[in-house]
Amino acid sequence: MPEKTNFSLNRNQIKYIVVAAMIIDHIAWGFVDRINPYFGGTMHFIGRLTGATMAYFVGEGYQYTRSVPKYHLRLGIFAIISWGPFVYFEYGFFPFCGESANIMTNLSQSVIFTLFLGLTAIRVWESPRIDKPIKVCLVVLICMASCIGDWAFMNVLGCLFVHVFRNDPKKKWTAFTLTYFTPNFLMITYLAIGSGLDMALRNIFQFGVLLVPIMLRFVYNGKSGSKASVHKWFFYAFYPLHLLILGFLRWGF
Repeated sequence: MPEKTNFSLNRNQIKYIVVAAMIIDHIAWGFVDRINPYFGGTMHFIGRLTGATMAYFVGEGYQYTRSVPKYHLRLGIFAIISWGPFVYFEYGFFPFCGESANIMTNLSQSVIFTLFLGLTAIRVWESPRIDKPIKVCLVVLICMASCIGDWAFMNVLGCLFVHVFRNDPKKKWTAFTLTYFTPNFLMITYLAIGSGLDMALRNIFQFGVLLVPIMLRFVYNGKSGSKASVHKWFFYAFYPLHLLILGFLRWGF
């Protein structure tokens, strides 16, 4: 449980904040980067709040949801619903409708897909019918499958570590932070060596993900907020809808 502070936010409030951060991030990808990549980078820095925060809440949600299978099914359904809008926003066509698209482009998946796989990894880990070595192998395979999705294996492991280390805050925050910091650090180091300092600086926004454990550790009060269904369904429905709107603005009808 996060520490209590004088300024605290519940889960719903934080979700609305990271949804706003996501919109800022996607506007930068679609419209700002080609005009001013450094201003776009500032917007992406803010946008790094979203993926890891949602992964944290999925890892935490395994304990609190009334039905894990229904929760899993919802994520799966909305991952499928979001597939077309995600590809359209990114590339200007729907899956398997682009003449010059390759298989990886067509199969590209959104962050909801990787969150779905994160919950899948937790369910595999909690299964009493699977031996520990097989569980590890299956988690590795799930991470590999996630590479076609946004936030890829980081969200899979982020969800899993939040759940596995839920009773050990030190291990939880260490594992969660390193899950997102390490691959981004390696990527930026590789860019600095292989492509030069300017390219590395253009991607320094990736370290904005470090704001997530700070926010969740010291601001999140561990409470859900209102349980009105509008909050739950808003987060599912808004994601594909905003991608369609931004896609139409970016590419046209």
